[in-house]
Amino acid sequence: MVLALAISLLLFAGCSRGARPDDGLTGDFIILATTTSTYDSGLLDFLNPIFTEQTGIEVQVVSQGTGAALETGRRGDADVLLVHDRASELRLVGEGAFVDRHDVMYNDFIIVGPEGDPAGVMQVDRVAAAYSSIAGGGHTFVSRGDDSGTHRMELRLWDGAGINPEGQGWYLSIGQGMGDTLNMANEKLGYAMTDRGTYVAMKNNLDLVILLEGDPVLFNQYGVMVVSPKEHSHVKYESAIKYIEFLMSEEGQNLINSYQVNGETLFFPGYGLE
Repeated sequence: MVLALAISLLLFAGCSRGARPDDGLTGDFIILATTTSTYDSGLLDFLNPIFTEQTGIEVQVVSQGTGAALETGRRGDADVLLVHDRASELRLVGEGAFVDRHDVMYNDFIIVGPEGDPAGVMQVDRVAAAYSSIAGGGHTFVSRGDDSGTHRMELRLWDGAGINPEGQGWYLSIGQGMGDTLNMANEKLGYAMTDRGTYVAMKNNLDLVILLEGDPVLFNQYGVMVVSPKEHSHVKYESAIKYIEFLMSEEGQNLINSYQVNGETLFFPGYGLE
């Protein structure tokens, strides 16, 4: 009990001060910085124990929005990242912050809201039209507002619709993860954009329904990559590479494809735009 408390305090202090969470700890493990959407889906609870059993390497997970996870990696406070902002990932690989990036899996974003759908989102098939209806009617929209990959995508889609929602009374930017955002949208009878995985994992406890899906702009690619050992010599590169090799192997890709919640597949293996 005392040891568990000490480790928890070290993890918290490390994340808040910018030091690696494993400072002062022993054992064979890596730090994975990943998105709240991936974490909330339960996928890592399914995959990581299999990896640990095969390699003896434990995976300590730091769950953040993609923007925060990328910054965690840039500081050298993680060994490997699993995130979903492909453009930013490729740019940072080009700058030398990360190496050995792979398109590991994908799913999609969806627009959810109350079953009554006062904005009429279900009547359209494009996000731009849906956002115009929500904004035009002043209907509540709950945004993560946390610089996550989902939040960044949401803002790009507002921009594509020619709408600036910031500061509008109907637009609630809460600075929280996907689960909290869905819970607030549920409480407010509002709309939200979410990754499908988190919604499926939570939908039994929500009154929100899927109102728009299938627009090509809602495609959601995930990437996995290692923090550059040239930038941070303490990075556990060999162990991190083993984790990526596991995810990208035929076994790992099949495991990702097999993971289901409520009978629904949450993630599909590889690169989804071929």
